[in-house]
Amino acid sequence: MADRNTQDLTGQRLGHFRVDGVIGRGGMSVLYRATDTRLGRRVALKVIDEALAADREFRERFTDEARNTSAVDHSHVVPLYDFDETDGHLYIAMRHVEGPDLASVIDGRPLTVARTLRLLGQVADALDAVHARGLVHLDVKPANVLVTTRESAGEHVYLADFGLTRRGATGHRTSGGDFLGSPTYAAPEHLRGEPVDARTDVYSLTCVLFTCLTGRAPYLGSVTEVIDGHLGGEVPSAAELAGLDPRLDDVVHRGMDPDRPRRHESASAVIEAARGALMVPGPAPLVGPPPRRHAAGPPRRAGVPPVRPVAPVAPLAPVPPVPAVGAATNGTASAPGDAPAGDRPPSAPEAEVASAAVAAPASSTPPSTPPSTPPSTPPSTPPRGAPSGPPAPGRPPSGPFPAPDRPGHPGPAGPPGPPPGPLTRSSVAPPMRLRDPVPPDRDGSFARNTGPVPPRVVALAGAAVLLVLVVLLVLLLA
Repeated sequence: MADRNTQDLTGQRLGHFRVDGVIGRGGMSVLYRATDTRLGRRVALKVIDEALAADREFRERFTDEARNTSAVDHSHVVPLYDFDETDGHLYIAMRHVEGPDLASVIDGRPLTVARTLRLLGQVADALDAVHARGLVHLDVKPANVLVTTRESAGEHVYLADFGLTRRGATGHRTSGGDFLGSPTYAAPEHLRGEPVDARTDVYSLTCVLFTCLTGRAPYLGSVTEVIDGHLGGEVPSAAELAGLDPRLDDVVHRGMDPDRPRRHESASAVIEAARGALMVPGPAPLVGPPPRRHAAGPPRRAGVPPVRPVAPVAPLAPVPPVPAVGAATNGTASAPGDAPAGDRPPSAPEAEVASAAVAAPASSTPPSTPPSTPPSTPPSTPPRGAPSGPPAPGRPPSGPFPAPDRPGHPGPAGPPGPPPGPLTRSSVAPPMRLRDPVPPDRDGSFARNTGPVPPRVVALAGAAVLLVLVVLLVLLLA
């Protein structure tokens, strides 16, 4: 008779399930594609190996944990429909997921960081839900992670093939002490047969993270070499194998720490730590350009900016007054046809006055000349906003120029001297005082149109007053 593990049950019936074909084979079971004849839906039928089905301890644990697993309702956990035993075949009926497992997706090639975090983030959510019920998966590996694209816009992950046990138990072993499961991703306490808890799955999930990013398992070789690596070997550098951020090694070493209290506190914490190491920029290296050296000079206090030298500003030269066209010169007006004073020859009286002025220094007594009358100049109009009249006694005059009695600065009678210091706006124009409530007219005056009121306006105003009087009269008579 053929071995039950290699026997193909395609075409046979197990209870109300019709076996349609083989999906895959494992060390403990064979997975079939089947049809529920009562409900007419497609299911995945997991048939346990005959040797395990004959083990009494395994059968009792299988029945207890199948009931607990069927109560786990999570979007990333494959739902269990039924479990039973028929003709010596122990089987579990679960949802059929169309899509490859994660081992086929990896296929010896590393996945991208973004895809790894997206897929394993869903696995971590499923494990946290299982751990919240006091259960431990105990067989977290890429072959038990199913990936499908038929149920959502992106890749949807299901965690399947539970080898569940309760927290605090010693894991899956036969009555003879044989280890059940895959040692490639097993935690040290699981391999030694010690009590297990949620951190046992954290160790296995970290191994799957290592495989997704590097394309290989953490420890390679024979079964003995792999087990020795988990029990006391040095964890390989995932960052060097994958060419990723060195901070990834801290995440992997913590998740695969032989001391369980030092591991990540949950499955989701593993993925969050990996995301922080791979997606968040790390601290910049302490390498940069050499510090700039300042030119030699006197030291200055910290926080005081250096004073930049200001180029000296040339003083403003006084502008001579420009005479108006046709203005009188020495009391006489020039005719339109006369030549300029500098081009025509001097007249006889002018020549006498000039000769007398030249001869004046030779004589000891200056000649008495009648005082000349200065030309009449129009009074200067102060700028708008400037105070009218002389300043009050005891108060210095306002303005940008110094007082006339200061040494080195002539008074109002002489030309204005240059303002002290650099040329600024306040030293050129006097300060403006906003005293006018309204802007001036176009001609610069502040006169407003005060002409007579138009007759039409007067007529309208009179009509309005007459109307009011009529209304009041009607009210009084009523």
